[in-house]
Amino acid sequence: MSEQKYGADIVADSLINHGVDLVFGIPGAKIDRLFETLEHPKSGQKVPKLIVARHEQNAAFMAQAFARITGKTGVVIATSGPGVGNLVTGLMTASAESDPVVAIGGQVQRKDLYRLTHQSTNSIALFTPITNFSSEVQDPNNISEILANAFAAANGAKKGAAFVSLPQDIDDAPVNIDALAQVPMAQQGAASLADLDWLAGEIKQAKLPVLLVGARASNDQSVAALHKLLNQVALPVVETFQGAGVISRDLEEASYFGRIGLFRNQTGDKLLQQSDLVITLGYDAIEYEPRNWNKENNLNIVALDTTPVQIDNHFVPQRQLIGDLSQSIDLLTERIAGYQLPDESQQTLHDLKADLRLSNEPTYTPAEGNLNHPLTVIKSIQAHVTDDMTVSTDIGSHYIWMARHFKSYVARHFLISNGMQTLGVGLPWAMAAAMVRPNAKSVSVSGDGGFFFSAMELETAVRLNLNTVHIVWNDNAHYDMVKFQEEMKYNGESAGVNFGNIDLVKYAEAFGAKGLRVNTPADLDAVLDEAFATQGPVVVDIPVDYSHNYELGSQLIAGEG
Repeated sequence: MSEQKYGADIVADSLINHGVDLVFGIPGAKIDRLFETLEHPKSGQKVPKLIVARHEQNAAFMAQAFARITGKTGVVIATSGPGVGNLVTGLMTASAESDPVVAIGGQVQRKDLYRLTHQSTNSIALFTPITNFSSEVQDPNNISEILANAFAAANGAKKGAAFVSLPQDIDDAPVNIDALAQVPMAQQGAASLADLDWLAGEIKQAKLPVLLVGARASNDQSVAALHKLLNQVALPVVETFQGAGVISRDLEEASYFGRIGLFRNQTGDKLLQQSDLVITLGYDAIEYEPRNWNKENNLNIVALDTTPVQIDNHFVPQRQLIGDLSQSIDLLTERIAGYQLPDESQQTLHDLKADLRLSNEPTYTPAEGNLNHPLTVIKSIQAHVTDDMTVSTDIGSHYIWMARHFKSYVARHFLISNGMQTLGVGLPWAMAAAMVRPNAKSVSVSGDGGFFFSAMELETAVRLNLNTVHIVWNDNAHYDMVKFQEEMKYNGESAGVNFGNIDLVKYAEAFGAKGLRVNTPADLDAVLDEAFATQGPVVVDIPVDYSHNYELGSQLIAGEG
């Protein structure tokens, strides 16, 4: 006689059927049978590997990074009440940044849903505004179909998070059905052939067409198609922060003109201003608002994407070419083969390339002898990072410097949160990268503020012996990204930006990780040599000089709205 199945078994089987091999989470009484199933499966039962985190928010961040890196669906599981509440920031970030994540949240028994019961909350209402799908299982026979629809919604044309509420009595319910097999995702074809013919004509007539590449064009297939196009037609490319790495080393000289994503004062901003045709590829307005890069509202824009764009006063494309990006790019390549930029435009690009190189040079000497210039730190990190490594940056002043100046040549190997700009993602993202890319070092860069939003996960990293280097830019206990922008707005004053110092080396050692500190700039390279040579988690404390950070937001092109 076969062993009795329960709702939790159908959940586990559904995850396996959808190709899930790794899940992140924290248990609780309302969902404990599912955790028992994941850790103690029945004989012959296949289940995903469970990674137990120290905070549900960080578990959600890990699931998001897993999705962004692998292209598969990240899965996070939490218990009811505060457990699912702690998922909110992670799922909001995943939806904003087009990363497919399915969250499964415990819930009180169905009979207690509308009672003032311990941990009872309307979690469906909580997640509806910030996910592609939010539903609660009301019948154990519907578990698999609801999960199947959650996976489909998370992986639609605009990817994002999905949430499934699993009441305790559904988790515990005996069932006699099997989990549904995965339904293949509906596939898009290329954009309209007539529109692609039209766009090819527009490119051939343009003097300076520019590609603005965003997050949705950074998957492997789209990047391969883009490389094929650029090898035949040397168009200039500007990356959004989340499009980082779409330009390979061999294409850098001809096609890479920097990244844009915050203040309108970068080489890429200058290039867009001079372009007579801006073609957005997989660009989402949340990555960098059109009111900044198209402030004068005079750019000639065409959008290639998987989903219709959000129209606003500064983003009104002539046409939208919607469909599978890789197929659309391949067909466009056939239609513009042989096109060359006019000589006048080549000179413009030559001048802008010189501007981009100049931006990477320090403009000041650190005020104190023990402090490091941000560009010096980036140069040292760059020298230690190989193309197979993953670099995850947290949010803070360091993120502006890194997003502008750190070079990445492989898509989705430099991870940035520029949709929600979520503090605390750096360390959990790096840990997920170490799990799915175990043969390469994983690096995170945080400020001393953001690091402690998720620093408790060092225990998880040590427990799993993850091969990580966590680099902390230490500005002596300030939320500096807020601080310098407040000072720019309020005549040098700032508020609510100070906190206490924590000894980063001792903190790391308390968790069983290695702690290192750069005491003088002369030691920087040697300290990073030691960090990158160390097996297991390492935390590096690097004092930085942020005294000139106001320059990051200065010299804006025609101001910024």
